[in-house]
Amino acid sequence: MHSDDVSSDEPLLAARVHRPADLMRFLLGLLGIAVVMAIAGFAHATTSGVEADIAKGARNAPDALSTFAGLTASIAVLIVPVAFAIERLIKRDGLRIADGVLAAVLAHGVALATDLWVTNAAPDPIRAALTQLAPSGGGITDPVHGYLAPVIAYMTAVGMARRPRWRVLLWFVLLLDAFAVLVGGYTTPFSIVVTVLIGWTVAYGTLYSVGSPNVRPTGQNLLAGLRRVGFAPLTTRRADDEVPETPDSERGRGYLVTLEDGPPLDVTVVDREQQAHGFFYRVWRRISLRGINQRRSLQSLRQTLEQEALLAYAAIAAGANAPKLIATSELGPDAVMLVYEHIGGRRLNALPDDELTYDLLSNAWQQVKALQSRRIAHRRLIGDSLLVDRSGKVFLTDLRGGEIAAGDIVLRMDIAQLLTTIALRVGPERAVKTAVAVLGPDAVANSLPLLQPIALSRSTRAELKQLNRERAQRERDAVLAASAADKEARLSAAVAAPSRGSAKAEKRAEKRAIEVAQDEAREEDLLAKIRQQVLLIRPQAPVEPVRLERIKPRTLVTVIAGAFAAYFLLSQISSVPIADTISRANWGWAAVAVVGSALSYVAAACALAGFVPERLSLFRTVMAQIAGSFVKLVAPAAVGGVALNTRYLQKTGVRPGLAVASVGASQLVGLGSHILLLLTFGYITGTEKTPSLSPSRTVMAGLLTAGVLVLVGTAIPTLRKFVSTRVRALFAGVIPRMLDVLQRPAKLVTGIGGTLMVTVTFIICLDACVRSFGGSLSYSTIAVVFLAGNALGSAAPTPGGVGAVEFALTGGLIAAGLPGTIATPAVLLFRLLTFWLPVLPGWLSFNYLSRRGDL
Repeated sequence: MHSDDVSSDEPLLAARVHRPADLMRFLLGLLGIAVVMAIAGFAHATTSGVEADIAKGARNAPDALSTFAGLTASIAVLIVPVAFAIERLIKRDGLRIADGVLAAVLAHGVALATDLWVTNAAPDPIRAALTQLAPSGGGITDPVHGYLAPVIAYMTAVGMARRPRWRVLLWFVLLLDAFAVLVGGYTTPFSIVVTVLIGWTVAYGTLYSVGSPNVRPTGQNLLAGLRRVGFAPLTTRRADDEVPETPDSERGRGYLVTLEDGPPLDVTVVDREQQAHGFFYRVWRRISLRGINQRRSLQSLRQTLEQEALLAYAAIAAGANAPKLIATSELGPDAVMLVYEHIGGRRLNALPDDELTYDLLSNAWQQVKALQSRRIAHRRLIGDSLLVDRSGKVFLTDLRGGEIAAGDIVLRMDIAQLLTTIALRVGPERAVKTAVAVLGPDAVANSLPLLQPIALSRSTRAELKQLNRERAQRERDAVLAASAADKEARLSAAVAAPSRGSAKAEKRAEKRAIEVAQDEAREEDLLAKIRQQVLLIRPQAPVEPVRLERIKPRTLVTVIAGAFAAYFLLSQISSVPIADTISRANWGWAAVAVVGSALSYVAAACALAGFVPERLSLFRTVMAQIAGSFVKLVAPAAVGGVALNTRYLQKTGVRPGLAVASVGASQLVGLGSHILLLLTFGYITGTEKTPSLSPSRTVMAGLLTAGVLVLVGTAIPTLRKFVSTRVRALFAGVIPRMLDVLQRPAKLVTGIGGTLMVTVTFIICLDACVRSFGGSLSYSTIAVVFLAGNALGSAAPTPGGVGAVEFALTGGLIAAGLPGTIATPAVLLFRLLTFWLPVLPGWLSFNYLSRRGDL
């Protein structure tokens, strides 16, 4: 007798799921709308020509055909959605109809909003591309078809495009309607494209927001599928709940199935929802990694089934231990299953340390050796992928992410991954010893260039980060304990034998004790220990890491921000008559701006030297600040200067820890003065036009906002811990350095004065740029605009804050009452003097200091 009983550990499935594919289509739709609008706005001549050609061809269409198309389309565009809704309701799929109705309502609202924007506020080229004079002469045509966009959204949301017959009918109706309105002169080609994109985009945005009906098969569906392929299942239960899914695992849901007659089976079910798990992570890995032929990030279920079956057969043919694949089958249109013979056993991660014997680890390496002999890559050799049966034999599972005919880099990555996996459990020495015993020293040594976090799985990287945090905490505790012991020892010695040693000598002794404690407590990370063990066997082994990362997240953000900055600058420049503006410029004020820009480097040198107790050469320090202009071209504004100044101080003889502390002290005082000046000038700006000294509403709003942010930061435990950790680390090194500077009043005055003069010189430069083009604002207003714009530029990820600074300064000057025709060239001149022109002198200074050994 067949039983459909499912064990109580079968989790309840969510009624709706949010598909990454829907989000991707929504974003692509937004991008498509933006591209169409950009083409309409910047290629007006081309769009006009296209519309003229289409209108000319439409006039040649027979009148009978136009009449038939219009009549048929007007009827079909209403009948087809209703017919599909009736069919879905008959099949009890009312949720999809509800989704379609919601998408249609939202699309209608978006269409009306777009109509209002194009008619009343859009630029003339866009309005001309999306509208034309109505044939009746009663105004212009609608920019977006208010009846067609909801129909498209409805059809997309209910899934008509996934059913072949309905899809053909859908496209026929859309093309017929587009032909009818084009021939009749009631629309433009761009209007039709925007209408289709709006309906399509709103539909997928709605589906992603509310979720799509969950189509994951249940245990009963699995039992029915097993019967279709000739098995007689009795019960089934989830067998892999203890193994969490991770974005890089691609593991299906595992079931243990008992049969009426015969041994149990292991069944893996893969459905569209599980397949989409970690989709964005896999896409990013494919984009960011170079030299690795990864398979496509999103396969069809049929391709997934074939991939895993191929890898299972190939692994067994290579002589590796892998579960034997018995059968495969589809479980409806949205899931597939793979049936394996049951092995039993435990995952490597679940084994206690005393069971990780030499023989077991060697057995694991034997499986990898068998795969690599046939150039098969596993791609995920972590503890969860290694199954140990009751006899101690190791089996390789989770083969779906592997590759056949793999390249050398991918094969070496497998070795590096398993080395790290085993070292996390038994230590680097045993991991390397067992690997060398099976694979040989050369194969292990060749994997060293791939022994880097980017080449490892996501779960392994998370474990390494946790180990590094624990290691850093042990080092800090050891340093604190050594420092406390040294203080206690010196205090006892002073009590026993009072001396007249100076306070400076005591501080130097304390610093030496801390440095010695740091050296003694310093630990190597796990990957470094693995390298050391391999180098003991093969001293000539290559250790230089292979560059695998094609693009970093910061680079991607920089490119996007740079594109936005370029668009902003070009749009601003195109709206200003540059030649006429330059011809009317006052070059006397421009010379003042040049002087202000030049003096800023002297002020920056004083700001740095003031927080370094050691004596620095003023000339070389100024040259280092000029060199920073070149560094800012290739690094974010808040990063490049800090790194260069730290390097410069180290080369002048300041110890690394003290150099970092000195630069940190300079940055801390700079931040404090920046906030103080912003509040001060903001207060002055708010009161300069009023008879009383009451602060402006803007300043009060800013203070209240800052207070709310502080309260929110202290109320959220995670955020509070994050901020306190960073602040504690900052003050741990900066405060002792500040105490050293406080003992030298001249240094303190130089540092604080230089910090203030950096801001003053930049404000003078910006004010002179504004005046050189005939503008005039109060000095306090210019100061507020500069300080706010500079803060945004420091936070921006683009080199030198390109784009963010221009946007903030221009917007601030215009908001302060300066015309755009003056604000734009003034900001461009300011950035030319303070960012672009100093690049060449900065490059020369950088090379000069590098040749001297000062950088």
